[in-house]
Amino acid sequence: MAENRSISGLSDAEAQEFHTFYVQGLVGFAAIAVVAHILVWAWRPWFN
Repeated sequence: MAENRSISGLSDAEAQEFHTFYVQGLVGFAAIAVVAHILVWAWRPWFN
């Protein structure tokens, strides 16, 4: 019998792997954004 696939066409294992990479990318992007904001704030503080 064929593997159970969702609407996306991914198996459960493939979807979990994709989710892992997606979350890692999101966390990486957020970390870079936080560092960039800290550096810009150190250069030209706002709300002072």
